[in-house]
Order: sequence, then structure tokens, then C-alpha cells
Amino acid sequence: MKLARTLAVVALAALAAGAAAQDKPAPAGLEKATFAGGCFWCMEPPYDVLPGVVSTTSGYTGGQKRNPTYEEVSAGITGHAEAVQVLYDPKKVSYEKLMEVFWRNIDPTVKDRQFCDVGTQYRTAVFYHTPEQKRIAEDSKAKLEKSKAFKAQIVTPVLAAGDFWPAEDYHQDYYRKNPVRYKFYRTGCGRDARLEELWGKPAR
Repeated sequence: MKLARTLAVVALAALAAGAAAQDKPAPAGLEKATFAGGCFWCMEPPYDVLPGVVSTTSGYTGGQKRNPTYEEVSAGITGHAEAVQVLYDPKKVSYEKLMEVFWRNIDPTVKDRQFCDVGTQYRTAVFYHTPEQKRIAEDSKAKLEKSKAFKAQIVTPVLAAGDFWPAEDYHQDYYRKNPVRYKFYRTGCGRDARLEELWGKPAR
């Protein structure tokens, strides 16, 4: 009984720590932006190289369950989407720029999938944290729609941000920790080939 009680206390402490982590406000002078763009491994790199971005965190948002695990999310049973939360300095990089990077790293014309990954957990979405972010995101989407860059309709929604649950440690900076596996996955999934088809070759 004593062991069971100890394990229960540890589990509750872990749950509380997870809740605190996802509710933590941005430090003074910084802001948060949250984007779902399919596999979160692939959404960290384009933001990490952007001047003004302080950090990126892979995680889960848009679902019902508190403190979801990767296994639950990847099975599509929690309603969450894989997402990346960007902590940035608005004096050094604008939300408009973050939106530009977002569009150019996703296929906004498909629903509930990205590249080789299929399911609602791989849907795309912009999750705004402030009325200003909402305005900018909606304006950015409207401009993209007006440009008629694609034959298909843009289906990426702009939604209010909710709880964000950081993913397990091994998912954070995956492209740095496992560069060979990351490159194999990204290439095999056809991500870069499709992005080039949609947006053209990236600027060097």
C-alpha cells in the first residue's frame, strides 16, 4: 500500500508539472506563437534559424485530454494535433514573418494530413494567442487565397489557442539529436519535394 501511495503521489506531481508547463506565460518582452504543420519534428528547424526566435517546443494542442502522450496522440484518439510553439522577441521578428515561414513549410490545401502522414493529428492550423495575432493570421490567409497560388482551396483554419502540452523530451530538437533518421524520414515522406512543388525552391 505504501508503494502504491508513493507511486500515486509521483504520478500526480508529474501531472501537475505538465499542467504548469503548458500554462506557463511567455517571459517579459517575449511572445508565443503556435502552429500545427504536420510532423512537429519538421516544424522546428525553419523557426530555429530565424533571427528573433528564442526557442521552439514540439507538443500537442487542440484536443480534449489533459497531458496526452505521443502514443495517444499518434493513435488519433485525443483530438490533438502535433504542433510547435515558438517563443519569439517581437522587437526582432514580426508575427507576419512567422506566418510567412509557416505557410512555406506546409501544404495548406489538404485536410487532416501532411505529406505521408495521415490523420487529424497531422492537420494544419494557426493557433492565435492574441486578437492581434488573429488579425494578422486571417489577413495573411486572405492574401494567400487572393493570390490564387494554388488550384485547390486553402483549408488551414485560424483558431484560438488552447492548452499546449509539450511533447516528450526525445521529440524536442529531434532533427539535431537524430540527424540521419530525421533526414531519412523527411525525404521518405516527400515533404521537401511537395514543398518545392507548391512554393518553389527555397531561397539560399
